[in-house]
Amino acid sequence: MDAERRNRIAQWAFDTRSILGRFHLWLMDVEERWVKGEESEDFSFVGPALEKGFIMTAAVTALGTRLYGRYGEGKDLPKAEINRVKKDADAVSAYAMSEGLWYLTRNLPENHAVMVSLGEGLMPKAGETPEMGSNPQLGFGRVYARPQVAKFLDRRVNRLLNEPGYEWDEFWREVQAAGITIWGSAIDTLENTSRFAKGADTGPLAVLHLFDQPLAVSRPYEGYMGTLVLPRAVVAEAEARSVLISYLTPRRLVLDAIRRTWPGVRPENVHVWTLAGKSREHRLADLWGEWRGLGVHLVEDGWELPGGGRAFTESGTYAPAFLVGPHEIDGETHVFLVDGYAASAEAIQAASLDPILDSHTSMCIFSSKFKVSAARERHVMRLDPAAPDLGRRLEETLGMEVTPEQVEEYRAILVNAREAGMPLERPAVTVDDFFPNKRWRVLALMGYMLPDPYSGGPGVEEAGEGVYRVTTRAATRSGILDVVLTLRLMEPLEQSRLVFSPLLQRFIAGADYRNRAVKISDSGRIRNELQTLVSEALEHHGENGITVHFDRIDDAVLPPEHQRLIREVLEWYKANHPIWFRWLTIA
Repeated sequence: MDAERRNRIAQWAFDTRSILGRFHLWLMDVEERWVKGEESEDFSFVGPALEKGFIMTAAVTALGTRLYGRYGEGKDLPKAEINRVKKDADAVSAYAMSEGLWYLTRNLPENHAVMVSLGEGLMPKAGETPEMGSNPQLGFGRVYARPQVAKFLDRRVNRLLNEPGYEWDEFWREVQAAGITIWGSAIDTLENTSRFAKGADTGPLAVLHLFDQPLAVSRPYEGYMGTLVLPRAVVAEAEARSVLISYLTPRRLVLDAIRRTWPGVRPENVHVWTLAGKSREHRLADLWGEWRGLGVHLVEDGWELPGGGRAFTESGTYAPAFLVGPHEIDGETHVFLVDGYAASAEAIQAASLDPILDSHTSMCIFSSKFKVSAARERHVMRLDPAAPDLGRRLEETLGMEVTPEQVEEYRAILVNAREAGMPLERPAVTVDDFFPNKRWRVLALMGYMLPDPYSGGPGVEEAGEGVYRVTTRAATRSGILDVVLTLRLMEPLEQSRLVFSPLLQRFIAGADYRNRAVKISDSGRIRNELQTLVSEALEHHGENGITVHFDRIDDAVLPPEHQRLIREVLEWYKANHPIWFRWLTIA
């Protein structure tokens, strides 16, 4: 091993020692490959040492989930059992990333914090039913910082959640007056969860986008967004002719702008990736028809992508953004773009890649319903929930009759979006509209659990007994860096499972909480795990209090026997360690 390689490994081991120690890992090797750009001290706004910490966090999330997230165990199971496998996978990935963030942020500057602004997993997705509930995830308001900064921010996040009249603008003024720098984040700890649970051989990722400021979001929020992702050159060409390209633009004008940007490109060489499948027909069938009528190719499952991978279209709206742009295939110009819709966290993550990939993303905020086409859906979220004739306006907008129950359901969706601070003033928005400062920077991270056909990254690879190669991509405006970390488990495979398992999950699996050595850190771990596992059951109050409402947990989210055990665990901790658990109330 040459001196340069030894020094590189030593520097990585030093800068990520807290994470390696937490997960009982030994760093054996580091390979760095610049996909775009070159090594620079100014690669990202967080600095070289913390960069390595965030990259390592994405890597251990990918590794832990791949090894212990029940990969492939949902194949051929009934829907309810698949959902259980998915939730277990999400729990492992959310726990690993949360722990990684906690340990790396011990090295943050004293006045800095990482705050989760958007997390993917709050609601059932297409094809899932409402009673299947939310998935374990890292959602709005989770703060990682040194204790005094964390306490300051936690108090204000609780006010955002619970105090009428305390809104984002006041929160932002207080944070700035206190001299605190918040790095906001949008997180999907396990992208393509269904593919992971069913054992697909490509797709699953851990995605973490870190911003140099928080998103202007003031409540937990997840919905859907219409998204149109184009090469920036196409939008610039249209602007030069005073043509506005946005999600609302007729697709014939979009195709015209593409063909003016690359004269001679044939319509059939324009490849449009959208989500597909029967569950998307209500929302996207008209859009599919519009593109097909123009002679454009809609990407289908198994289609060979530029670069050689095979497309999948039942999920995964984030990674296809890496292919947006022109490609030379067999001497002809082909253009790849993304259209349709995505979950809100995924949409904003993909949109924040624009300055990195030279793309342009236009978004339109949708509801979480699938009853109507995107052409009608784009008007729904701009309705006034306080309007006395909301029912009539909904019927006009949706083009269908609605029941009083449906009116109230939509009213709740509209109120939620306004309380969360979604930018509903304009029919189409860009990612800039989600930041308090229009100038922003991003560090985008992907940890590959399995190979990704769009960006070309390999998945976790076994390199020997207990030794694994994990690839992570880090992208900023300065370039794109792929890092391959060779990591060795310092305990046998089954014993290492405990390192990646949430404490509550260990108790569910049979660990005896009564005879286990209790640490003060158990309090913080259990608090963290409750927020990840059953966020919908928690009521935040006072400066630091949390009340757990077990009657708000659906049995499909957490089986009754698990609920009973967790309640017993919490009651035992509360009775035996009341000072450490004074934040806890059990309803």
